[in-house]
Amino acid sequence: MKATRIAGTLAALSLLLGTGAAVAQQRTLTVSSWGGAFQKAQREAWFNVVEKELGITIKEETTSGIADIRTQVASGRPTWDMSTQGAYTCALLEKEGKLEKLDPAIVADPGVPSNLKSDYWISQIVYSTAIGWRTQSYGDKRPQGWAAFWDTKTFPGPRSMRKHPIYNLEAALIADGVPMDKLYPLDVDRAFKKLAELKPHVLVWWSSGAQSAQVLQDGEVDMVGAWNGRIQAAAAEKGRGGPLDITFDQQMLVSDCWLVPKGAPNKDLAMKAIAIMMRADVQAALPKYINYAPANSKAYDTGLITPEMAAKLPNSPQNVGKGFVMSVGWWVENTDAMIKRFDAFLQQ
Repeated sequence: MKATRIAGTLAALSLLLGTGAAVAQQRTLTVSSWGGAFQKAQREAWFNVVEKELGITIKEETTSGIADIRTQVASGRPTWDMSTQGAYTCALLEKEGKLEKLDPAIVADPGVPSNLKSDYWISQIVYSTAIGWRTQSYGDKRPQGWAAFWDTKTFPGPRSMRKHPIYNLEAALIADGVPMDKLYPLDVDRAFKKLAELKPHVLVWWSSGAQSAQVLQDGEVDMVGAWNGRIQAAAAEKGRGGPLDITFDQQMLVSDCWLVPKGAPNKDLAMKAIAIMMRADVQAALPKYINYAPANSKAYDTGLITPEMAAKLPNSPQNVGKGFVMSVGWWVENTDAMIKRFDAFLQQ
């Protein structure tokens, strides 16, 4: 009888401890992002708010890209509950069936344009590929779009572009006169023909955001097609390389998204966290810490983003109409073939 009571007590204790462990897991959300200044900004603007409102702890990890998500899902036991990835990566992972479907209420938010979300991912920030230049190279002349980037007579000097077909094909077609709203599907043959015209003037094909800014700062090139945040951060550094400037004319708007890996242990909690971080007032806090724009356009109606801040953000009311949103759908279907052709183009 005594042994039975002891066994029962131990079983009850085991159940209690097991329940406590499950509760503890539910109160910790594991989030991966890009690290560095961006993840620090996410912590200050978003993660702290989520922790306070949900009464949880966010455990932070870093990601290096799509391979991490594939590995997590393939393991059958993902440790990440949610992750930051580029929108192209999000769309590709959706196609591969590696994502949890989002809470429909998150996707339904009208503040996030339809081309910045799907049923399986939603953009959290917007940035752009834009044109930056060294002002001392051109004086009062301002390049006002991709035709100027190709115009090496009016704007002489070496260029730098990304070592990847994404952005470059769109830039070439716009420079060749294709309207921004008529780009897709891309006329690939026409784009590569136009790229061939500029190729002798492209001194550096950059492979990282840091490199794209450095070659401009160091004077290796006079003009670059690069992410707006990198150009603006370089321009803000005093005493390095002289004044730099940027234009949002014909910018290519791109984004990073939130996703929940298939089989995430705390997917319901992740949905609650995403819902909070996508709110207009929470989104509006990010530009205070880093020069990235909110994906929720209603953030600009909160009064939390000053006119000075808005002027530097690519999707602000005064800038969003100057460019276009890159088609992640086209690139999901065509990236592999374009990379092969682009690599061959560089070797010619």
